[in-house]
This record gives sequence, C-alpha cells and structure tokens, in this order.
Amino acid sequence: MHADSQPEYVRPYVKAQKNDDRDAEAIAEAATRPTMRFVELKSEEQLDMQTLHRIRDQLVGERTSLMNQIRSLLLERGHIVPQGRAKLAVRLAELLDADEPVLGCRIHRLVSDMRQRWTALDERIGDLDAEFTQAAQEDERTRRLLTIPGIGALNATALVAAVGDARTFGRGRDLAAWLGLVPRQATTGGKPRLLGISKRGSRYLRKILIQGARSSLPTMSKSDTRLGAWLRGLLARSHANTVVVALAAKMARIVWALLRHERTFNPVAQAA
Repeated sequence: MHADSQPEYVRPYVKAQKNDDRDAEAIAEAATRPTMRFVELKSEEQLDMQTLHRIRDQLVGERTSLMNQIRSLLLERGHIVPQGRAKLAVRLAELLDADEPVLGCRIHRLVSDMRQRWTALDERIGDLDAEFTQAAQEDERTRRLLTIPGIGALNATALVAAVGDARTFGRGRDLAAWLGLVPRQATTGGKPRLLGISKRGSRYLRKILIQGARSSLPTMSKSDTRLGAWLRGLLARSHANTVVVALAAKMARIVWALLRHERTFNPVAQAA
C-alpha cells in the first residue's frame, strides 16, 4: 500500500523551499500520520485496463472534435446539420453520395476524407468496446457490477480497475467522496453550508457514472422499489441534474457494497 497520490495531503509536511529531497522527506513524514489515507498498489492488469480506458476516451474526444469540424465546415456553406451522430451521418451521405455534386470539388474531397477518418475512429472505439465487454464477462467483480442499472461494461471495467480492493474504503460514502460526488462543505462560526460537489478524484470515472445515472434515471424512478421512491421524492423537490448526480453518488455506494461484500444488486421492494 502507498499514500494517496494527491499532493495536497503531503504539502503541509514540506519544509522550506520545495525540492526532490524535501518532497521525499515530506512523503515519508506524511506516511507516518495516523489519519493519512492509503490506497492499494494496482496490479498490472488494472494498469492495462486503465490505459485502454484512457485511449478510448482520447479517441472519443478526437471523434467529437472531428464531427464538430465537419458540422462547422458544412454550416459555412449553408448546410445546417442538427446535433447527433446519426443525423450528421445521414446528411453526409446525402451530400457526398448524390448523383450530382453538391459541394465544390475540393471541399467534396476534404469532407470525404474527414468521413473516412470518422469511420476509422468508430471502428477503433468499437474494438475497444468489444474488449471491455469480453473483459467484463470474464471477471467476477465486474459481473456483479453489471447487475446495477446504469452500469455497463465500460463503467464496470473502469471502476474495478480504479478501485481494486474495496476494503481500501471504510464505507460507501468514502468511495463517493473519492470520486468527487459528495457536496463541498464551507463551515464558518459553527454553521455548515453545503455547496456543489467537490469534483475530486478521477474526472473520467465521475463522468461515466453520471452518464450511467442519467440513462437509468427514467426507468429507476418509475420502479416500485425503495430506490425508485427515493428518486421520485428527489425529483419532486430538486432539479433533474441534481437528482442525476445524487443517483451517481448512490451508485458509487452500491458499487462499494457489492465489491466489499461480494454480492449482486438486489433492489428492495417499496414497503406497502
């Protein structure tokens, strides 16, 4: 095990000006503190999985940038394309595959080349998604997480690779806090005030958890379970985006419980 890599935990122990020797001394000093946080060293398999997720996230960013560039280029020439990958693909087919040229010869070649790059990115992302799906089915821990609504192969493999042994966290709220899904606190004169979420930890994990919560919210809020009743109560008094983040934090706690106690998700029916 090693100390949490976040530098703010070590900075108070740095003496005088910062250099490598004093940084090493501060890390050694911080590691002796009883309240210091520690995390398990990641296995080679976990590191490999995290690398694949970083590559996929980079490819998705490249694809989004390329699509926006295509849409902007067409807009300059009077062709307005609605948001969405499917609508852009249909519009490109209409413009590039028409019997008579719609765009200028030079722009036609340019846009055609950009579409080919888009297709290549789709294929590379699809190959990685297939690899995540296979890996999720082969690992018992990820199979448990797949039973949670809103958690797919992408979320499950990323969470298992990042969290590893759930015993590192004493409770589910600690995992949610590690992911930055709990409110920030500002206390003055003994009066606590809750702000927005802290957004600490991995931005990628937080993003895919929130995406999973957003996709599962409509179904889960209608279910006849305690979780469904809790969501309906939140929706009645809070903005939908606030409820999505609250559900993502709840999912993080459920992830911890399933990994820690080696169980599958079993929604509890709402009491009569």
